[in-house]
Amino acid sequence: MASDKGIAKGLIVGFLAGSVVGGIIALLFAPKSGKELRQDIKSKADDIKDDLDEYYTEAKEKVSQLYNDGKKRSETLIHDAKEKAHNLLSEAEKVLADAKTKASDRIDQAKTSASKEGSRIKTAFQAGVDAYKSEKES
Repeated sequence: MASDKGIAKGLIVGFLAGSVVGGIIALLFAPKSGKELRQDIKSKADDIKDDLDEYYTEAKEKVSQLYNDGKKRSETLIHDAKEKAHNLLSEAEKVLADAKTKASDRIDQAKTSASKEGSRIKTAFQAGVDAYKSEKES
């Protein structure tokens, strides 16, 4: 697409340059009086100036349009990137909260299990002490 724009630009510049050169050659080799020649040169110069003004206006509009399109695209990309970053951050926060909940649950389970095992060991120890005392007394 950029190549097509470059070719079109080259064609326009070539056309304008060819028109200028051709017009000057035609004016210089035409059998006219000095006044007519000056009038023709002035007329051709005005035509060329008008063509160049038109070309400049079109180029300016295209540059402005390209700038605006680029600006809109960059704004869209920035907005999308911010949105994706926000979504990723939210997901990370959810994963972290889930991990904290699971870890807390595991810790609670470990405490409960340790408490039960401690009670069971304490009961078994007490039974052993009682059995020892009972055996010793008999």
